[in-house]
Amino acid sequence: MEKKQFQAESKRLLEMMVNSIYSQKEIFLRELISNASDAIDKMYYRSLTDDSLSFEKDRYAIYVEADKDNRKLVMKDTGIGMTKEELEANLGTIAKSGSLAFKKETKIEDGHDIIGQFGVGFYAAFMVADKVTVITRSIDSDQAYKWESDGTDGYTIEPAEKEDVGTVITLHIKENTDDESYDEYLEEYRIKAIIKKYSDFIRYPIKMNVTVSKPKEDNEDEYAEYQEEQTINSMVPIWRKNKSELKDSDYEQFYQDKRYGFDKPLEHIHVSVDGAIRYNAILFIPEHTPFDYYSKEYEKGLELYANGVLIMEKCAELLPDYFSFVKGMVDSEDLSLNISREMLQHDRQLKLIAKNIKSKIKSQLKTMLKKEPDKYEKFYKAFGRQLKFGVYNDFGANKDDLQDLLLFYSSTEKKLVSLSDYVSRMKEGQTYIYYATGESNERIAKLPQTEMVADQGYEILYFTEDVDEFAIKMLRSYDEKEFMSVSSADLDIETDEKQEEETNSEENKKLFEKMKSILDGKVKDVRTSKRLKSHPVFLAADGEITLEMEKVLQAMPDNQNVKAEKVLEINPNHDVFHSLKQAYEEDEDKLKLYTNLLYNQALLIEGLPLEDPVEFSQNMCKVMV
Repeated sequence: MEKKQFQAESKRLLEMMVNSIYSQKEIFLRELISNASDAIDKMYYRSLTDDSLSFEKDRYAIYVEADKDNRKLVMKDTGIGMTKEELEANLGTIAKSGSLAFKKETKIEDGHDIIGQFGVGFYAAFMVADKVTVITRSIDSDQAYKWESDGTDGYTIEPAEKEDVGTVITLHIKENTDDESYDEYLEEYRIKAIIKKYSDFIRYPIKMNVTVSKPKEDNEDEYAEYQEEQTINSMVPIWRKNKSELKDSDYEQFYQDKRYGFDKPLEHIHVSVDGAIRYNAILFIPEHTPFDYYSKEYEKGLELYANGVLIMEKCAELLPDYFSFVKGMVDSEDLSLNISREMLQHDRQLKLIAKNIKSKIKSQLKTMLKKEPDKYEKFYKAFGRQLKFGVYNDFGANKDDLQDLLLFYSSTEKKLVSLSDYVSRMKEGQTYIYYATGESNERIAKLPQTEMVADQGYEILYFTEDVDEFAIKMLRSYDEKEFMSVSSADLDIETDEKQEEETNSEENKKLFEKMKSILDGKVKDVRTSKRLKSHPVFLAADGEITLEMEKVLQAMPDNQNVKAEKVLEINPNHDVFHSLKQAYEEDEDKLKLYTNLLYNQALLIEGLPLEDPVEFSQNMCKVMV
């Protein structure tokens, strides 16, 4: 028996295969099962053109057997087998794919697509085995052959005995090392877990003897362990079934089986596309936020299958960040995979799928908002924050996709409303969408600056999350209506001209200049307010940075000390204003005291920290004595 050498380039490739091509050693079982499935598929296609053959699906299966005592893992299939020449061609030359050649020769139109493309998957076995033995008999030969190799040193081929057509692969599992335990690939529970993870939807049964516990025949109170042959894989995936056959409970069960979450899915989306690229997908919108969702540890992505074989557990490219909460899977027969079948060679196909999936998710959410608002509100409370981040991120590139999905609390409706709902209720002549920011709805409702807007009968949207105002600044307008903060300088609300003339008199201007001087750079300006009704004072902001945005930015660990340009607004109709005027005319120290008190009062109303709490306390005491 002559030992043959791998070609030089094949030898180098085998070394790469064992050491670097695959990210996880457990992948070897996926590759061998995929090859076995290919072999049965080839038998099926052969039967279509050979009248002497009949393909009875029940006769075809893949068997896995672990022999812990002898450190062997055995895989058998009832597929088409290989001749001596095919052994030489397919296993003697690494990256020579019999499956790929078969695909080129055969036009496949009925969904039985051949999985293998590169002919390297078989050699993944050497990641866990120090010797691999293959005994195979082809449908075209009465003689069986044995191929054997202990890795890069080469291989042998010799005649062997095998009664049935098909292939038996025996892996001689490596001994444990200080860095690696190979015993796990002989453990029943581990083998089952790998099969379920990667090959659960292979179309042929994967059978294995499994240890079960049953009552003894002579004593039902005692249990004994038995070996029982079981089919490990599900075979027919839910996504290949007709939607009409499935119930909500089927989707919920699939969600639980795949461990997408511990909750129930709030909504599911079943997609079947047969166009430029063929794929099936089942997507889930969870009911609750995962505990790590807003942390760095959270990984977005959908499971990616190629013809029923799991390729990636988290394919991030399939989901935009703002829909990262979506769980589920995609299965396609048209993906161009790399040599390890763990990544894509070309991302054009993936981009087409991702674009369609994004559209499906958006459409489903809009339908839910329109037809099931209570359910949508439940979703929004869990994941609305992520949609707002989506509007803000990437310089607003996705705002058009997301603006119709946003909800905010309404001052008049006392519930969450969409921007579309707000615009539909706008008063005649109203040109702005008004909003106010604060820590809570209750606190916003008590803000001084909301009084005038509310008295005019205008609806106000309440922004209570730190991302809200950033998102709206990026959105800028909705349905050609610009957003306007109730703290803005110009609210587009008519005021009494006579009153405005009085408050803007030269005497008052001198008062405000003096107050501005007393505050010594703490405010950009002091002026009368057009929006205050019962409150004496409040802080407004000029420019793009608002007071709420300042608070958010200041709380960030790498803040650049960004501050809003503050304006102290005084209510000219409040008794405090008259006290200020009197102090300006009669007592400069009292004016300084009143000015600092009003400024600190305005800071407190806005939820901003006092610059000197001790001084504020002392000033309060001075007023009281």
